[in-house]
Amino acid sequence: MTDGYIRVAAVTPKVTVADTKANGGEIRSWIQKASQAGAKIIVFPELCITGYTCGELFYQKKLQDEAVVELRRIADFTADMDAIVFVGFPLMYRGHLRNTAAALCHGKILGFVPKTNLPNYNEFYELRYFAPGPETGEDVIFHNHSIPVGSDLIFRCENVPNLMVGAEICEDLWVPDPPSTALAKAGATVLVNLSASDELTGKSSYRKSLVTDQSARLYCGYIYANAGTGESTQDVVYSGHSMLAENGRLLAQSRPFEEGMCISEFDLEAIASRRSSMNTFGMTADGVRMVDFRLEPEKLTLTRFVDPHPFVPDDPGELSERCEEILDIQAYGLRKRLEHTHCKTAVIGISGGLDSTLALLVTVRAFDLLGMDRKGILAVTMPGFGTTDRTHDNAVKMIEELGATFKEVNIAASVRQHFSDIDHDEAVHDVTYENGQARERTQILMDLANKHGGMVIGTGDLSELALGWATYNGDHMSMYGVNASVPKTLVRHLVAYVAKECENGHEKLRGILLDVLDTPVSPELLPPKEGQIAQKTEDLVGPYELHDFFLYYVMRYGFTPAKIYRLAKTALGHTYEDDTIKKWLVTFYRRFFSQQFKRSALPDGPKVGSVALSPRGDWRMPSDASGALWIAEAQEL
Repeated sequence: MTDGYIRVAAVTPKVTVADTKANGGEIRSWIQKASQAGAKIIVFPELCITGYTCGELFYQKKLQDEAVVELRRIADFTADMDAIVFVGFPLMYRGHLRNTAAALCHGKILGFVPKTNLPNYNEFYELRYFAPGPETGEDVIFHNHSIPVGSDLIFRCENVPNLMVGAEICEDLWVPDPPSTALAKAGATVLVNLSASDELTGKSSYRKSLVTDQSARLYCGYIYANAGTGESTQDVVYSGHSMLAENGRLLAQSRPFEEGMCISEFDLEAIASRRSSMNTFGMTADGVRMVDFRLEPEKLTLTRFVDPHPFVPDDPGELSERCEEILDIQAYGLRKRLEHTHCKTAVIGISGGLDSTLALLVTVRAFDLLGMDRKGILAVTMPGFGTTDRTHDNAVKMIEELGATFKEVNIAASVRQHFSDIDHDEAVHDVTYENGQARERTQILMDLANKHGGMVIGTGDLSELALGWATYNGDHMSMYGVNASVPKTLVRHLVAYVAKECENGHEKLRGILLDVLDTPVSPELLPPKEGQIAQKTEDLVGPYELHDFFLYYVMRYGFTPAKIYRLAKTALGHTYEDDTIKKWLVTFYRRFFSQQFKRSALPDGPKVGSVALSPRGDWRMPSDASGALWIAEAQEL
């Protein structure tokens, strides 16, 4: 369970209705398999010891007695298993049967959690056989032991940080106020659901949304174990469909109409981190009882998918929706600023690179929303010592194709005059040589904005801000930074999305955008070599693919360098050597901490995602904070 990971399993066994011995043997077999696979939390379906569809047979004392015997056998079987196991069991308590989840660990029955909401409609008639509750403060004598029973139980692991397990049963999830809500507010980080949900057309997608949405709403891991085909009888059919979800993300699900096990890992640290950062997620331990247990911590090899591009959806349809949504957020944010300031002109520097291309596309969209003439967009190219024909030509053609006003200002003469003024040798291609050009360009844009009663649109993106890859009071500054919370890996997809939208009727613009996408990322501040870009950003600061991955886990979860390194090796190890990942991780932390002063002076810009660096919103970091602890850990990996 190093780094907060714990392996969990949801099992759909082969159930033989009313045959407790057969079911008990099947359950024990799957406990063995799940435990051997490293699962520490193992969950079975509702009433799996007897079968959910026993009907009137639940009243038969023989079935009740044999269920008790089989539960004891299963509990004894867990004595040598290092896991907490939840099985569905009909408990006779205070003269009525209760549909319960029995929690077992190391040979002991830890407690019984009864189903709170008993469906008695359509094909369900549980109130005929079962009574609800009790909800709080009860014990039952079971095999000469006093065992807590109630929907108020949380099973707390004494030696695994952040592991607290709550249970609910099937219908409990489908009601307006599920018991899991109160359990999560009382500290439960993992919720288990023992279910017997039959299959209907369209029900599986709704069931999936319930599970994933509840895991998102409660910032928890959710284990849903559903009854399989063995329960199919008379008018109802069961398909299994067990699921594992965490913080709104489906980690694993079983194949329909198959018995078996779905298994993955929950990240308890991520769950705890998200909760701790949400002050509206109220925490109260009132009205719950804690039942303690212990597990042996183990280091796991992750089997769960770790997305190498956490800012970019994998599904093409979802990616298109995300791109459209982000472009709207950017454009409507800029629209409001233009309306508020009564600006008729937007001034934007166009280099022919990705960031300025996206900023221009967003500005065009904002002008269209306002019904303003695109000629009010003053798009300025400012070729200098490092400008190549390729980027310059793309910039010019793009401006013309989009219908903006084109202006070109060659900065060479003014920068040379500046070098003369400050006694800098033009042959020395140092930071003064580079930043002198960047600041000259910003001065031109600002003065043009003054001249034309407009505002300067910033082009810098989130990844550059994280690394401080911007010239202070140069491209760092604008009057509204439309790309300020868009990471570089997503910038590329946004431009590609617009290019795809140009397929019908705007082939020339599409061709320009595709060539921009194919151009190496560069500030073009050093002279070209044989007409080609001599200064490639990713050769200097590292691959943005890695830096965006680091940024996501630093900002969203506050993970340690060691954990981020582990995740990066899992997600991107097929692309980068371990030493390469470590090298750029050290670079990330060094630059992230040393460059905060630039982020502390950022202009406004629209927040588009859950990770943002605005000093007025998401990231209030001291400009002079030391990164020594983080850098040291990254160097020692």
